[in-house]
Amino acid sequence: MNSSRLLRRINAVVVLMTTSNSPFSTAAIFVAAGAWQRVSKEFYRMKKVMICALLTMALVCCGTTLFAQMQDSGPAAGQQHKMPMSTDDRLQRMTQMLNLTSDQQTKIRPILDNESTQMQALRADTSMSRDDKMTKMRSIRETTMSQITPILTSDQQQKWSQMQSQHMHPQGGGAMAAPGGNQGAPPPTPPQQ
Repeated sequence: MNSSRLLRRINAVVVLMTTSNSPFSTAAIFVAAGAWQRVSKEFYRMKKVMICALLTMALVCCGTTLFAQMQDSGPAAGQQHKMPMSTDDRLQRMTQMLNLTSDQQTKIRPILDNESTQMQALRADTSMSRDDKMTKMRSIRETTMSQITPILTSDQQQKWSQMQSQHMHPQGGGAMAAPGGNQGAPPPTPPQQ
C-alpha cells in the first residue's frame, strides 16, 4: 500500500472519530469497510473461478454426451450384430429394395420368421463355440436365401444377390466371409424357373 493511500485512510478515520459520538464504533465501521473491500475483491475473483469451472464442467459433459452418441450411432454393419432387424423391418426393406408384390411378401414372411426364430435360438445357445455359431448362422442364411430366391423375378434375384453380397462383405470381405472361400464373389443364384 503506498503512503498517500495510507494517509488518506488515516485521515478518514480521524475525521470519522472526531465527528462521531462514539469513536470506537466509527473505527469498527472503518475496519468493517476495509474488510468488506477485501472480501468483495476475493468474491469477485472467486466468481471468475466459479464461472470458469462451470464452463469447463459443461464442456466436459457435452463432450461426453457427444462421444456416447457417436459410439451409439456407429456403422450399420456393427449395429446389426448388436440388435438384429425384426422380420417386419427386413420384409419392408426387401419390399423397398426389390419392389416385392403382396403375393411375394406373403410367401417370404414365414421364411424370414423361421430364420429369425432359428437365429434367436442359436444366439441363446451357450454350449456352442463362437466359430460353430458363425458356421451355423451362415448355413441358416444360405437356407433362407435358397428359399427366397425362387420366389423372386430374375431382376429381383440379381438385386437380392447384390444385397446379400453387401451384407456378407460390407467392407470387401472379412469376418463374415462366405463358406467355400469365394469372398469377393456374390452368392450363386439358382437356375430361373
